[in-house]
Amino acid sequence: MLFKKKIPKAIYDKENYKPVIKSSICTGEQVAGFKDLRTGKFVEEMLIRNRSDKQTFMSKYDITEEEITKEW
Repeated sequence: MLFKKKIPKAIYDKENYKPVIKSSICTGEQVAGFKDLRTGKFVEEMLIRNRSDKQTFMSKYDITEEEITKEW
């Protein structure tokens, strides 16, 4: 690829939400999103099919690997 697609930056409320990857125990399907710290409600952002999708999610919201938790 000659030119890399630029990912637009987005922000999220870091005080009330935390980045989470939800993984299905049965199928292994993974979804990235944000969990409301007050209610526990999960807000789905994007499907994670491979490492590249995870990097796209992290880059878009300026998230480090240490900030993301994984839930089943």
